[in-house]
Amino acid sequence: MISPTAEYALRAVVCLGNAAPEPQTNQQIAETTKVPSAYLSKVLQGLARAGIIRSQRGLGGGYTLLRDLDEVTVLEVVETVDPLRRIESCPLDLAGHGKNLCPLHRHLDGVVEAVIEAFGDTTIGDLVREPRSRRGCRFPLPLKPR
Repeated sequence: MISPTAEYALRAVVCLGNAAPEPQTNQQIAETTKVPSAYLSKVLQGLARAGIIRSQRGLGGGYTLLRDLDEVTVLEVVETVDPLRRIESCPLDLAGHGKNLCPLHRHLDGVVEAVIEAFGDTTIGDLVREPRSRRGCRFPLPLKPR
């Protein structure tokens, strides 16, 4: 449904949400989220450029969320690193189809639209606060009550 890059970005942001307000190093995030450190660096740079996280160099530095957990949506994180694409015209370039999508592509576009809406309605705070028993995968960091 989403690219590995988008999932890595979400894992990193949720990890930072769990650790907030304490900064986390690239290595700490990589170990917690099981994302390769070198690849994670690139993902974190993109999130920092987008104003989702902050990078602080030096002793006691690391990465932190720049905004409140309830201000950052899953959609914003995904769109920052690998935007979801709607189907706006016939992907097969069939003459006569143009913007009149066939039933298959109209349905697929509807699914993408529903995912965009669901991601836009879900904040990182929602994910951080979700009860541990409902999580399939568990980051080693304990949840902090909000």
